Amino acid sequence: MRRFPRLLSPLDVRGVTLRNRIVSTAHGTFMSEGGLPTGRIAAYQEARARGGAGLIIHEASSVHWTAVGAGRYATCHTDACIPGYRAIADAVHAHGGVVFGQLYHPGRGDIAGSTSDGSIAVSWAPSPVPCERLQLMPRAMPTALVREVVAAYGDAARRLRAAGMDGIEIMGHHGHLVSQFLNPRTNLRTDVYGQDRLRFLMEIIEDVRAKIGDAAPLGLRIAGDELGFLGLPNAETVEICAAIDRLGRIDYYNVVAGSCSSFDGGIHVVPPMAIAPGYVAPFAAAIKAKVTKPVIVTGRINRPEVAEAILAAGQADLCGMTRAMICDPELARKITEDRIADIRVCIGCNQACIGHGAKGAAISCIQFPESGRETGLGRPKTRAAQAKRVLVAGGGPAGLKAAAVAAERGHSVTLYDRRARLGGQVRLAETLPGRAEFGGLADNLIHEAERAGVAVVLGTAVDRDLIDRVRPDAIVVATGGRPYWPHVDGRDSGHVVHALDVLEGRANVGASVVLVDTRLDWTAMGVAEKLARDGRRVRLAVTGHMAGQNIQGMVRDHWAGVLHGLGVAVAPYMRLSGIDGAAVVLQHMVSGAVETWADVDTVVLAAGQIQATELEDSLAGFNGDVHLAGDCLTPRTAEEAVLEGLQAGLAL
Repeated sequence: MRRFPRLLSPLDVRGVTLRNRIVSTAHGTFMSEGGLPTGRIAAYQEARARGGAGLIIHEASSVHWTAVGAGRYATCHTDACIPGYRAIADAVHAHGGVVFGQLYHPGRGDIAGSTSDGSIAVSWAPSPVPCERLQLMPRAMPTALVREVVAAYGDAARRLRAAGMDGIEIMGHHGHLVSQFLNPRTNLRTDVYGQDRLRFLMEIIEDVRAKIGDAAPLGLRIAGDELGFLGLPNAETVEICAAIDRLGRIDYYNVVAGSCSSFDGGIHVVPPMAIAPGYVAPFAAAIKAKVTKPVIVTGRINRPEVAEAILAAGQADLCGMTRAMICDPELARKITEDRIADIRVCIGCNQACIGHGAKGAAISCIQFPESGRETGLGRPKTRAAQAKRVLVAGGGPAGLKAAAVAAERGHSVTLYDRRARLGGQVRLAETLPGRAEFGGLADNLIHEAERAGVAVVLGTAVDRDLIDRVRPDAIVVATGGRPYWPHVDGRDSGHVVHALDVLEGRANVGASVVLVDTRLDWTAMGVAEKLARDGRRVRLAVTGHMAGQNIQGMVRDHWAGVLHGLGVAVAPYMRLSGIDGAAVVLQHMVSGAVETWADVDTVVLAAGQIQATELEDSLAGFNGDVHLAGDCLTPRTAEEAVLEGLQAGLAL
């Protein structure tokens, strides 16, 4: 008997058979060019179809010129989009997959106001209620424009069907235009679309159905609870779905949580690892109890066990496992083949999936850089022309990825690490509150290396003597970094420790702590939370705009809320000027004003690392191949370490 009978069972949606209940829900790939689909997107979706996904819902496509977005966002305004969408549909169908298109208008939220030339466009909404998260004041849509946009939904749906999409989904979630019309806090209109707040959505449904016919599935994506300021609560969403269901036009409901219009709701759009897996399921269950059609639920469903439990409890009929398939496009196939141990489990870090969007880069995954690079690094790995004896120095993410890829390509690989346990700094990050899943990054890479046949030697540092004894043909240097200690006037007069020493349990930290953050990454926020939860008074001085400035926004925003709740005082734009016993002297980075914080038992420096170049420096005269990867080049993040490990393994 299959271990996941419900998850792997087929489902019929208006005559379209889904081979299993695993869904890749709509998400931005940031690969469109001029608003049109590209071959890169087709290759990206093809990878998930090849991996066995039951249903792929393609990324949101804006339906009208008022749905303003810079050129890398997908559109279906004109017939020019049809060939690109056809290539995507053909790529999915070639592997027995099913693909739906999604119709989108941001209203006052998300990409509203953005343009390709950098100017701010007019954003349109039901009423002039400002968007908290984007600080936009929208313009109320005239009634004639509302009707024009309704027709644009149907026209866009017709184009997607003409391109070969098997079904259509209307985006009514995350505080976008449809949600704004449904919400009495954002729809303050006095015309027919305000007197009946369901009317806009109902007219869209009728227009889309009229233009795609009765054969194609039509779904609605909606937030079970927007969980934020001015957001739709679950009770209202349930009643909306019940009313829509009575029309008999919708074939499924796709339930998420959160809203792009507020900071508290925004955290739930792509919930980080600190939020429990499967937490949206109760919202979906409340909707499922009131509708007659299948329900999809999405939100931190990263393992088949979580999905199967939701289905078994009757909370939903299908599970969106979107980030899980960004991390491992072969997820569904591995579940089907009972290769559960081989699944590369998503850790909810948000760094290279949604995080790349803020950088203007295509979607990817820190654990699997091949995602989003299917036409380049994501191609099948070829066997090396000549097998080599490869020595990898360092068992962090860079070394593990390099070793796994090199061994997969046919090389004989031995990985050495000076520590007693593989994983590098990942093992420090996983010790922080709410960050235990980050350790999955190391566990997944270790499994890949073991499966590829990498030999591992622990407790052994690599030096030139070892290299001369082993005589490898090639070396991958992935030795990481060491703590960086900046010069601080008066350092010897106070108790000063490094954040890495706190994480490794080597520092004796007092009751009153000043934490100085010069990296603006996960380290200071994590250490601040750890120390505050241990009962210490924590003050955090940040050499930038905000704590966590360099980490993904939803992760940062959630953490900022946690630290505020724990009473951690955060001071931005502050550099450490000096230490005078139990006092810390800080200087504002712009005004130059100096202030002194008293009653300090311990100063913790979150100053990051400096490159460890000793092994590299010792390799003069070595006549084999040498490749460097990760922090030994310069300290950055796990994403760069894994990517450079992949590149090193492919170069051997």
